[in-house]
Formats: sequence, structure tokens, C-alpha cells
Amino acid sequence: MAPPFQPQQFIARQVSGVPRSGIREFFDVVQSMPDVISLGVGEPDFVTPWHIREAAIYALERGRTGYTSNLGLLKLREAISGYVTKKFGIDYDPRKQILITVGVSEALDIALRAVVNPGDEVLYHEPCYVSYSPSITLTHGVPQPVACLAEHGFALTAEAIEKAITPRSKVLVLNFPTNPTGGTMTRAELLRIADVVLRHNLLVITDEIYSELTFEGEHVSIASLPGLLERTIFLHGFSKAYAMTGFRIGYACGPAEIIEAMMKIHQYSMLCASIISQEAALEAIQYGETDTAQMREQYRLRRNFLVNAFNSMGLGCPLPRGSFYAFPCIKSAGLASKDFAVKLLEQEKVACVPGSAFGPGGEGYLRCCFATGLEEIQVAAERIARFVERLKKPPRQGAKI
Repeated sequence: MAPPFQPQQFIARQVSGVPRSGIREFFDVVQSMPDVISLGVGEPDFVTPWHIREAAIYALERGRTGYTSNLGLLKLREAISGYVTKKFGIDYDPRKQILITVGVSEALDIALRAVVNPGDEVLYHEPCYVSYSPSITLTHGVPQPVACLAEHGFALTAEAIEKAITPRSKVLVLNFPTNPTGGTMTRAELLRIADVVLRHNLLVITDEIYSELTFEGEHVSIASLPGLLERTIFLHGFSKAYAMTGFRIGYACGPAEIIEAMMKIHQYSMLCASIISQEAALEAIQYGETDTAQMREQYRLRRNFLVNAFNSMGLGCPLPRGSFYAFPCIKSAGLASKDFAVKLLEQEKVACVPGSAFGPGGEGYLRCCFATGLEEIQVAAERIARFVERLKKPPRQGAKI
């Protein structure tokens, strides 16, 4: 008689050990509750601009419904090549050094799978986007977090990287402006990191999806620094700057040999990104600069209001220099970040993400996305202030806090 079938026995070890996303797990609860104001999922509240949607519609009307090259539409790769040269000062051959992917998430995944061998250490900074550590684990790499501290504006320091490097270190993953903190990097800071990268022969994967949403100072790509272009995989996409999350279009640029390796994985998994989305992305990158500027100014207004509100209620919040996230410190409230977020949701119907979802360095903080309407942000701030004020008062006997 055959033993009873137990599906869990067939799940790969590296998969069974990966936790569910702390963001999505939390928002499964949010979706079941009415009248919640969400400062949670990092998605623009703007609808994709009409001329970009119209390009997708026109592609359908013309019968553009087939496969593209595995690398993506050449005309889109050529437009991306011109764009990254203009915006970031980096040059790539559109025929050999650019790959169109299904969002930046796929680009990160196949970049890691293309270069990481079992046991290789991958350095990344925390707090960080929830997928970085699991993505490294799924490639059989070893995640090695490097702390970004509030006193440094959540920027990464060369000294912290140097301390974390071992003989097995192979890759450094960067994401600036950063999700969840809004931290950015100056040219001087990146030059010091570039020196560490060169001395220790590291490869860099830089995710710059929020670069167009930089509010203060210049955005500098590490790929533009001396000696770094040939050892950097540059990741970018259309979701944030053009409010195109559902189109799922990203891209990777890098040395031809690495892009070829990434293309092999992409070829056997995704085959190619949606041609309709690629046609929309071409319209965005050619004619969407004004749309991005208008959205960025709206985010700036919301950011200023929300950060001032947090500081006024005693939750210290540095001014995020990029992205659309505020990261207030809630340590004075005396609650762990998950407890704070759950109680805030239950009592005031405001949804924010616990900082602990972004790694141990996020404990004591709360990620609040200001990619939602200013009026809703104002109401949410009033509710949060009321919740914080209630926490300061000693509870009545038997009362819930």
C-alpha cells in the first residue's frame, strides 16, 4: 500500500524557507475591511496617462498581438538606449546590451540567476524592498544584509559594505531612491562605494526604478562612475514614473555577456514581454516626461504634508529625498511595528506597512506611501494623530489599546 501523499515533502528547501511577503500578507487583511484609507501598497494612484493607454489600444487595433524578439522590440530598446544616455550618462548598445523584461522584479530575478552560484554571498542594504533577500535565497545564494541607518538619512556607507565583505562576496545590490525609506545617495557617497566595489572585484546590480521621483539634488547612477559601467547591471522600468504598474514592463542594461546569460533564462521562462505593453512603454519613454514631472510635483506636496504631520505628532520622520514613501519612527509609541500597524488598522482604519516587513533594520518604523490623494492623506494623518495621542494616555482598567 502506498504511503499517504504529502505535498509539502515535494517542495524545494529553498522555497519552503522563504516567508510570504510582509506587505501582501498584511493587505490581504486590509482588503476584507471597508472604509480603510490605505497608505500601503506602493502603487501610483494616478491612472496611466491617456496617450500611453491609447498607444496600447492602437497596438491592439493594428493587430500587434504576436511575440517579439526575446530581447524585446528593437525600437523600444533603441529608445531606452537614448533615454539612459540622456538621463543617467550611461551608454548601451540596444542590440546586445538591453533586455526588456516583465517588470523590474523579473529583471532582478534573472540577473541574480545569471550570476549567482550556490554559496555566493550577495550584499544588499536593509531596510529594503521585500523581494531582495528571498530572490537571493531562491538562487541558492547567501543574502548578506548591510544596515542603512536613520542618522545617515538611510544612505549606504562604504564602511558598512567593507565590514560585511567576505571572500565569498560576489554581488552588491543597490536600490536608490529606496523603498521603503526614500533614502538617496550623493555622488560623493557612491564614489566611495565604487572604490570598495573595484578593490573587492564585486558585480553591482542597481535597481533605479524610483530615480525619476527624486525631489532634492541630482540622481546619480553608480553605473555612470569611472570603472563601474562594465561591472554593473542597471535595472529600470515604467511602473513608478509613468503609473504603469499593470503593464509589467521593465528592462535591464549591462555587459553583453551578462545580458546574453539573462536572456537565456528569460527565453525559457517568459519568452518575451507583452508586445502591447512594449508599445505603450515606447510611447511613455518618448513622450511621457511632462506626465512624470506633473506626478512628481503632486508627490512632493503630499510628502511635505505627511512628513510635517508625523513630526508634529511626535513621530520623527526624515524628509524622503526620493520615491513616494515616508518612514516615520514609531519607537516612542512603545509598540512593535507590526503591533502598531495592526492596532492602527483595527482602531482607525488606516493601513500602513510595518517596518519589520523590510528586514530587522525596519523594526521601530512604519512605511507610509503617499501615492494616494491629498485629501485622503489628510484624513489618514488625523486618524494616526488620534491613535498616537490615545497611546500616550494610560489605559483605563480593562480598556483595549
